[in-house]
Amino acid sequence: MKKTTIAPVAGIGAALFLLSACGAEVGGEGNTATESTSSNENQSITVYSAGPEGLAEDIKTAFEEETGIQVDMFQGTTGKILSRLEAESNNPVADVVVLASVPSMEGLKSEGMLQPYEAQNGELMNPEWSDSDHYYYGYSASALGVAYNTNQVDNPPGQWTDFSDPEWANRVTMPDPTSSGSAVDFLYGLTSTEADGWEWIEGWIDNGLLVAGANKESLDAVITGDRDVVVSAVDYMAYKAKASGEPIEIYYPESGTVISPRAAGVLADATNVSGAQAYIDFLLSDKAQQLVADAYLLPGNEEIALSDRASLSEIPVLPVTWEGAEEKQIDTLNEFTSKLQQ
Repeated sequence: MKKTTIAPVAGIGAALFLLSACGAEVGGEGNTATESTSSNENQSITVYSAGPEGLAEDIKTAFEEETGIQVDMFQGTTGKILSRLEAESNNPVADVVVLASVPSMEGLKSEGMLQPYEAQNGELMNPEWSDSDHYYYGYSASALGVAYNTNQVDNPPGQWTDFSDPEWANRVTMPDPTSSGSAVDFLYGLTSTEADGWEWIEGWIDNGLLVAGANKESLDAVITGDRDVVVSAVDYMAYKAKASGEPIEIYYPESGTVISPRAAGVLADATNVSGAQAYIDFLLSDKAQQLVADAYLLPGNEEIALSDRASLSEIPVLPVTWEGAEEKQIDTLNEFTSKLQQ
C-alpha cells in the first residue's frame, strides 16, 4: 500500500498539516455554569467541537438548559477545526475549542491562541490530560485497545507483539493515521515508550496489516468479518457497538496502551469570554462528566461512576509524554508511511 510521505513543518502549522488529512473523523469568579439563567438570556457562544457526535449535542443541550446561554456549535474532526481556525484567523469566530488531540491543544497554546482560565472543578480532572497553566482541560478520553470479532476469535493474544505471528497473517487492521488523529497518538505513544515499538509495527506490516479508513471504517471491517482484529481501536466505539448487539469485544494488551484525551479551552480571541468560561465549567461539572461516561468515554474526573466499560485504573497505560509531541508526531507519521512503502 503506497502512502505519501509528509514533510516536517513547525508550529501550529504542524498540527494543521498533520491533522488536516484527518477530515475524512484566565480565572475569575462568577460567570459559571451555575449562574442564574436570567442574566444569560441574551448570551450566546460559538463552540468548535471534535465530538464525538451525540455526546457533543447532549452536552450542548444540557448546558443551554442549565445556563440559558445559547450555543452555536460547529462539529468536525480536529483537522477540520484547525483548518477553520486558521482560515478565520483575521476574523475570529469561535469562543471555545474542543479537540480530540492534546498535542494539537499544545500547538494552539504555543501559538498564543488560547487564554488561561482556572475552571471550577479543574483540580478534579486528570492532571496528565490537562495543562498545568490552565490553558486547556482534558475532560474525557478514550483508550486505544484491541477490538475483535467474537464470532471469529476465541482466544485473542495478550501482547502487541503477537500480531506478528503467522497465526494472525492478513487478519489484522488498524485505522489509517492520515485519517485518524488517535491512530497517530497510538503510533507515537507506542514507539516513544517501547524500545522495540517500531519493530513490532514492522512485524504487523510484514504480516499483512490492513491500513484503510478512519476509526469507524476499521471497526466496521471487523464487525462485518472482513478482518478479525483491529489494533488502535478507539474503545468507546467498540463498547457502543457491543451495546448495540454487534459481535465485538475489546481489551488492552498487558504491556500497556495509549490513552488519547479530548481537551477543551477558551480561545484568546473569544468574543464572549464569560460565556466561554461557563462552558468550560460545565464540561468539568458532574452532570457533563456523567454524560461523558454514558457515552462510553473515560471522564476526566475519575470519581464519576462507569458502567459496561473498563475504568482507567483497570487499563494498563503506557507512560506517554505529550509535551512537545506535536512536531514529533510528524516524524512518527513520516516513519510509518515510509515503512508501509517498503
